[in-house]
Amino acid sequence: MKRLLLALVATAVLAACSSTPTKEQDGAAVEDRNAAAAKQQKPPAEASGPTTAPLEPKTVSGNPLKDPSNILSKRSVYFELDSNVVKDEFKPLVSAHARYLQQNRSQKVTIQGNADERGSREYNLALGQRRADAVKQAMQLLGAQSEQIETVSFGEEKPRATGHDEKSWAENRRADIVYPND
Repeated sequence: MKRLLLALVATAVLAACSSTPTKEQDGAAVEDRNAAAAKQQKPPAEASGPTTAPLEPKTVSGNPLKDPSNILSKRSVYFELDSNVVKDEFKPLVSAHARYLQQNRSQKVTIQGNADERGSREYNLALGQRRADAVKQAMQLLGAQSEQIETVSFGEEKPRATGHDEKSWAENRRADIVYPND
């Protein structure tokens, strides 16, 4: 009797955990509650500093990819030394691009992996590829299709900063999201 009761409870728990498609899973935009709250409150006149861009692709110029106030205009994901793990601070950026690709199935993108000058040429090419692949995998998990994303590694061959210090190296440890005609 206990086994039957335990089986019924386990079945009920599993049934409660089963997923049913929601509008959000069907590609509907996710509400940015911080942006909604900010609209309700007037900022002080002397407020300054960076503002956060909404995650939804909203347009001012007609193209969300070129709108500087849109998160989609940001295209670089930066990494730690010898790492290909997407840092938490760049997950909203990757998520926004994945959502854009999910909503625009004909759009394609190239992710270019880069590394700083330290390490051998072969190591840096492999590291750049792992970084590009990590961003691609994250985008796929968030709804973008594999066919929409191409990856390539430039290793240390395409530096953004030419210095030989930590600040320059940090700028070069990145994966760039490049749309056609950019």
